[in-house]
Amino acid sequence: MAHHHHDENITGRRLIVTMLLNFLITIVEIIGGIISGSLSLISDALHNFSDGIAVIISYFALKLKDKPNSYKHTFGFKRAEILAALINSSALLAISFYLFYESSVRLLNPTEVQGGLMTIVAAVGLVANIAGTLLLKKGASSSINIKAAYLHLLSDAVSSVAVILGGIAIYYLSVYWLDPVLTILIAAYVLKESFHILTDALHVLMEGTPEGISLDDIKKAVESFEHVVNIHHIHVWSVGEKDIHLETHVNIDNMMTVDSDVLREKIEKELQDKFEIHHAIIQFECGKCQNDGIIKT
Repeated sequence: MAHHHHDENITGRRLIVTMLLNFLITIVEIIGGIISGSLSLISDALHNFSDGIAVIISYFALKLKDKPNSYKHTFGFKRAEILAALINSSALLAISFYLFYESSVRLLNPTEVQGGLMTIVAAVGLVANIAGTLLLKKGASSSINIKAAYLHLLSDAVSSVAVILGGIAIYYLSVYWLDPVLTILIAAYVLKESFHILTDALHVLMEGTPEGISLDDIKKAVESFEHVVNIHHIHVWSVGEKDIHLETHVNIDNMMTVDSDVLREKIEKELQDKFEIHHAIIQFECGKCQNDGIIKT
């Protein structure tokens, strides 16, 4: 547990550094975008600003999720990180649609862009974004919240590369229409990445069956135990990441001859070892339910 909190403290400090980097990039790119006339640079700045806000939300969610359970919040705040991922991805979707609109206007009315300044400023943004992604890369593998912040930064690094290449092309070839086209490509990429996070977060909040868990496989595993006739009314959901809960009815052949405590322990161990379900509520019965389907109808 101490190691877990140590890792979270490190992640928290990295989030703070990343936030400061993003707000610094935002200021530099907005100024550079206004001076150079580059919409793609300003779009990159807005993306970076959303990154900074995303990191703030991720940081507070990281702190909230470890608050102890209470009478008012019996599960604690374990879903704070999921909610943070939902807010961050929703913000990215909104920004993407705004960039689509602005780039369409710019395509219809192309304006001159200073490619040299655009390239230099985007290069500064790229360095900072790479630093941010490296800081959060480790935490992204174990948390959807940190993953959302990490993808914010990664997608911004990709967009910075696109802006740099566009700036070079504009500087040497004066292809000013390339600036809004780059903006559209950046927006499309951000839209794709954020949509996946949004759907994952919504799935958890709607108490969907966790990814990688099959109710049929659970049924087969539990029904392999002696005295178990069938398992039904199965509900599996995630309170937070890596915190999977299950409740179910288990029909046994003769309750008078079965040591229910021993059987329950065996089933709980099987669920934990095979499906990583650490919280199981099992109701034993003997032919009580008329509907014995996997889920209750």
